[in-house]
Amino acid sequence: VQLQASGGGLVQVGGSLRLSCAASGRTLSSTQVAWFRQAPGTEREFVAARRGSTNSEYYADSVKGRFTISRDNSKNTMYLQMNSLKPEDTAVYYCTSRLNWSTQYYNPEQYSYWGQGTLVTVSS
Repeated sequence: VQLQASGGGLVQVGGSLRLSCAASGRTLSSTQVAWFRQAPGTEREFVAARRGSTNSEYYADSVKGRFTISRDNSKNTMYLQMNSLKPEDTAVYYCTSRLNWSTQYYNPEQYSYWGQGTLVTVSS
């Protein structure tokens, strides 16, 4: 599976962005998909995940209520809608997937396929 992330950019505090991640090589419809982020000097951090079979969603506490993970099976693309952005949301955002459900959806080591990352900068 190849993943191509896009949609990052510079946005002011309180603004919104939608990240996209287009997949090729395999359908995303039944896979577990997720977004992680990494700020300079920090470890990769879980943001959101969506389970393939049930479409259950999981979020980090820091983004709950502001971010939404979704998937468009017809386009084989996943999204991360980010609202009410804060300076601490500044990071490179990575999309990722794995074929089967893992209860450790927050652990980046559980994922097999990664996009190249897209930079989100929230300015105050």
